Amino acid sequence: MYGPGRVIVEPADSGPFVMTSSSRSAPRSPATALEIGAPSNAAPAVTGRLAGLDGLRGVAVTLVLVYHLFPPLWPGGFIGVDVFFVISGFLITGLIVAEHDRTGRFVPGRFWRHRARRLLPPLVPVVLVASTVAWLIGGDVLVGLGAKLLGAATFSYNWMSLLGHSSYFGSDQPELFRNLWSLAVEEQFYLLWPLLLLGLLRLRRPGLRLAFVGGLAVASAAWMAIGFGFSADPTRVYYGTDTHSFGLLIGTALALLVHSRRSPGTAQTGLGTSRPVLTGVSVWLGRARPWLGGVALAGVIGGAVWLPADAAVTYRGGLLTVSVLSAVVIWAGIAGGRFGRTLDAAPLRYLGGRSYALYLWHWPVLVLIQLLAPFGPDAIMPNGGLSLLIALAAAEVSYRWLESPVRRLGLRGSHAAVWRRLRGTTAAPAQRPKRTLAAVSAVAAAALLLLAGTTAAVALAPTMTSAQAEVVRGEAALARAKAAAAEQAEADVAARAAGEAVAATRGSTMTAVGDSVMLAAAAELQAEFPGISIDAQVSRGMAAAPDILTALRDAGHLRRIVVVGLGTNGPVERSDLTAILRVIGPSRELVVVNAFADRDWTPGVNATLAHFSAQRGRVVLADWSDAIAPHVDVLADDGIHPGPTGGAIYADAVAAAVDGLAASSGSRGPGVDTLQAFRVRPQ
Repeated sequence: MYGPGRVIVEPADSGPFVMTSSSRSAPRSPATALEIGAPSNAAPAVTGRLAGLDGLRGVAVTLVLVYHLFPPLWPGGFIGVDVFFVISGFLITGLIVAEHDRTGRFVPGRFWRHRARRLLPPLVPVVLVASTVAWLIGGDVLVGLGAKLLGAATFSYNWMSLLGHSSYFGSDQPELFRNLWSLAVEEQFYLLWPLLLLGLLRLRRPGLRLAFVGGLAVASAAWMAIGFGFSADPTRVYYGTDTHSFGLLIGTALALLVHSRRSPGTAQTGLGTSRPVLTGVSVWLGRARPWLGGVALAGVIGGAVWLPADAAVTYRGGLLTVSVLSAVVIWAGIAGGRFGRTLDAAPLRYLGGRSYALYLWHWPVLVLIQLLAPFGPDAIMPNGGLSLLIALAAAEVSYRWLESPVRRLGLRGSHAAVWRRLRGTTAAPAQRPKRTLAAVSAVAAAALLLLAGTTAAVALAPTMTSAQAEVVRGEAALARAKAAAAEQAEADVAARAAGEAVAATRGSTMTAVGDSVMLAAAAELQAEFPGISIDAQVSRGMAAAPDILTALRDAGHLRRIVVVGLGTNGPVERSDLTAILRVIGPSRELVVVNAFADRDWTPGVNATLAHFSAQRGRVVLADWSDAIAPHVDVLADDGIHPGPTGGAIYADAVAAAVDGLAASSGSRGPGVDTLQAFRVRPQ
C-alpha cells in the first residue's frame, strides 16, 4: 500500500508515462516523478520530479510523428519508439525497486491492475472511433480487423501481425492499428520483468544485477542482428519481443545503476560506485554530464535523420546505439541543471505529457485521412498536416478528460469528476439532474453507436484485400489456361498424326515471368496473347529471374520472346539483367516491364530498365508505368495490382513492346548491342 501523498510512477504506453498519487493533488508535470527507494532502515526515500523525462518523451513522440506523417523529412524517425523503450524500462524498474525497498515486497497483481487502469481508458476510444470510421469507409482497411482488435485487447498485436504476415514497413494494405505493436512489446515485457526482477533483487551485489541485465540486452540485440539476415523484410526482428527488448533492458540497467548510487554505504559518485580509484573519473563525469547529454541527444536526432529503415546497419547496432544514447540523455537529464531544464522546454514538456494519446491517435487518423484523401492520395504534406491537427485535438481531449482525471483521482473518482464537468457545476441545483441525465444519455448513445460500428466493421470485413482478390483471379486464370493447354497439346498431337497443320497462336512464341502484378493481369495477357506461357508468383524479385529462366530453358520450355516483369518488389541490379540475357542466348528477344508502385526503389528500377533496354538491340521496354499512371482508379486499393481494366492496359503495354521488337527485327541482328532509336509508349 502506498502511503498518503507518496508519489509513484506508472508507465503508460510505448514510451509515455504518467504519475499517480494517492493524494488529491499531483505535481504539475506528469510522468516525471520517480521514487528512488532506500532500504526501510535507511533515510526516507528520495521523491521528486525527474528533470528531462517529459522533454525526452516530447522528442521521441515528435520523431515518430514526423516519420509517419511527413516521411521525407526524417526517414529514421521510427527510432523514437526505441527512445520510449529506454524511458519505459528506466521508470518501471525504478517503481518496482522503490516499492520493494520501501515495503520489503512487491505485489505484481496490483502492478498489473494499475497498468490496465492506466492504459485502457485512452485506448478504448481510439479503437472504437477508428473502427467505426473504417466501417463507414469500407474496403481493404477492414481486412483482418477482428484479429487486430484481439491483438489490441490482449497486448499481443506484434505477434498477431507477424502471424498475419503484415509488414511494418509495407504500404500495400492500410493497417489501422499498426502502431500498437510497440505497446504490445512493452506490456509483454512488463508481464515477465517484475517476476524476474524480484528474483534479481535477491542478489546482494549490484554489479551482478547489472551484468545480468546487460547480458540480456546484448543477447536481444545480437538476436536482432542475426535475425535480420533471415528475410529481406525486417518486420520480424523489429516486432519481436525477443529481438527488440534491449532498449527496455538498457533503461532497466540505468535504473539499477541509479538505485545502487542511492543505496546506503555507497558514495554519491553518479556512477553507482564508491571505489576511490574512480573518484577522479566520477568528478569529471559530473562536470561533463550536461555536455555528454547534449552530444547523446544530438546522436539520437542524427539517427532519426540517417538511419534507414531497411539497412543492415540499423538492425546490427544502429538501434542499440540509439538506446544507449537515450540512456545517456536520461542520466544527464535527471541530474537537473541547465541540460535538464533545457530539455524540459515548454513545447516538449507539453508533447511529452500527451505523448501516450498522441501515439495512439496519430496512426489510425493518418490511415483514415489517406483513405479519404482530401488533398489527393499523393499529397503527403497536406494529409500529414491535417492528421497532425486531428491527432493533437484528440490527444488533448484524452489528456484532459481521461488521463488526468484517472491519474489524479483514480478510476472511480475520475468518473465522478467527469460527470460533474459534463453537467456543469455552476448550474443551479434544480438544473443539475437534467444536465446529468442529458450527459449520461449523450455518452451512452455515443458509446452504443461506436460499439455498433465496431461490431459491424468486424462482421462485414472482407476476407481478403482487393489486391489479393485480383491475384486470386489471376491464379484461377493460370489454372484454367494450364488445363486448356493440356487439352490443346493432345489435340495438336492428334492433328499432326493425321497430317493436319497446327495453327500457331500469337502467344505460342512467348514466355512470361513475373511477380504479383503480372499474376493479377494474367487473364488479360492470355486474352491478348493466346497460348502464352506465364510463370508469375507473389513477392518475386528480379534476382530470381536467371534461375527460373535457366530451368525453363533446360526443360525445353523457353520460347523465342521472353517477357520479364519483376520490378515491383525491390531494386533491380544491372548484373541480374545481364545474367538474363546470358541465359536466354542470342536467338531470343527480351521484353522488360517496368514498375508502378509507391515504393522507394520504383524510380531507380524504372531508370535502370529504361537505360538497359535503350543500349541493347534485342531488348525493349514495356512502359507499364506511363500507361497506368492516368488510370490509377482501375487498380486495387493498394494502388499497385490491376483489376480487369488495368490488366488490359498491362497487356496493351506488353503488346506495344512486342510490336516494337517485330518492327525493328529487320534492321537489327539478334544480340547486337546498339542505342535503341525509339522507346515504346503504349497508347
